[in-house]
Amino acid sequence: MDKARPIRTILYVAFVMAGLIAGGIIYFTYNPVESVWFPKCPFLLLTGLKCPGCGSQRTIHALLHGDIQSAFRYNTLLVFSIPYIILLVFAKIVHFFYPASVFPEKIQKAFIIWFYFALVILFWITRNIWDF
Repeated sequence: MDKARPIRTILYVAFVMAGLIAGGIIYFTYNPVESVWFPKCPFLLLTGLKCPGCGSQRTIHALLHGDIQSAFRYNTLLVFSIPYIILLVFAKIVHFFYPASVFPEKIQKAFIIWFYFALVILFWITRNIWDF
């Protein structure tokens, strides 16, 4: 086994965690609605239609401030997706430390991925038909 691998892994995890913490601080401190520094959705600007990710920055800001109602209003799919995203990250960590574990395989089946893809497409269509 490569002796540098554990050090690289620790540095990688530390770098990712630092990025998440810095991003959390930025999104907690600055409101994407009021700041010109946050990027706007190019799909919305070009078509006038909302993409599945529209409102994600505002959702994160609202969740960090404990405003669940506004978070749902901005992007319902993201709010419901966060627990699954956390589960996927946990599965990656489990797989890294215990490669023989079957846990990651159970939650990353093709059916689940295709189901989530269909859910995103359905959300994309319905959010542009009904204003929510």
